[in-house]
Amino acid sequence: MSEMSIPEYRDSDQYKAFDVTVADHVAEVTLIGPTKGNAMGPDFWAELVPLFQGIDTDPDVRAVVLTGSGKNFSFGLDLPAMAGDFGPVLGGDGKAAKARTDFHNMIGRMQAGINAVADCRKPVIAAVQGWCIGGGVDLITAADIRIASADAKFSVREVRVAIVADMGSLARLPLIIGDGHTRDLALTGKDIDAARAEKIGLVTNVFDTPESLLDAARAKGAEIAALPPLVVQGTMNVLDHSRRSRVDESLRYVATWNAAFLPSNDLGEAIASVFEKRPPQFKGE
Repeated sequence: MSEMSIPEYRDSDQYKAFDVTVADHVAEVTLIGPTKGNAMGPDFWAELVPLFQGIDTDPDVRAVVLTGSGKNFSFGLDLPAMAGDFGPVLGGDGKAAKARTDFHNMIGRMQAGINAVADCRKPVIAAVQGWCIGGGVDLITAADIRIASADAKFSVREVRVAIVADMGSLARLPLIIGDGHTRDLALTGKDIDAARAEKIGLVTNVFDTPESLLDAARAKGAEIAALPPLVVQGTMNVLDHSRRSRVDESLRYVATWNAAFLPSNDLGEAIASVFEKRPPQFKGE
């Protein structure tokens, strides 16, 4: 592919939350923040759809490696950065139909970002080091293959911050690890290590170090890229066919549920506790 025909999406200068490189038919997408722990703020949600739509339509890409910069994959939703988006439904307009409709639409836009990863016709290999929390788990469940380094830790953390997880974990995790393990993680918000994640099937392999993890992810990408690309895409389409409608229905349901019930005093308390760096005190209000 000549320099003149390089797709615009590859220009990392246009991203604040990602770094993008393509070599030997493998795209490498790295979460880069801009906040601590590659937390998912407004830039992440705005950039995810066009980035993966670009990858999806790029004929030079046959596989994707998705990883995080630094010591962690992602701390998940950046609550302080997103607090302004929660403001209307938590404030005086919280009972107004328009505030809840706008909030419902915002959930749909954010879901579209994770869906862009899940719907990408190029196999996505998530390589997880360090913490993978909340939205980070949503993101890796949208990948086709998940591997981790020994220091990786996972948490479906939303219940701890008074949120029903609405970006896909509750829809996709049961298809990956089963209903029982999903309920155990989602109802407690507990942390699990890489060994436990491998045992329950959340990841398929664990590597000693983040460096060996990334080497393995790149090797897996190269292995897939060497295969007939249309057959790989056809295999993915068949595998995704039966689960797509189930996931879509679940996402629509949880978006409606959260637009109606997520605005609460407990959510306000969760956000305040983050800013004030103290444990939250939930009252079921």
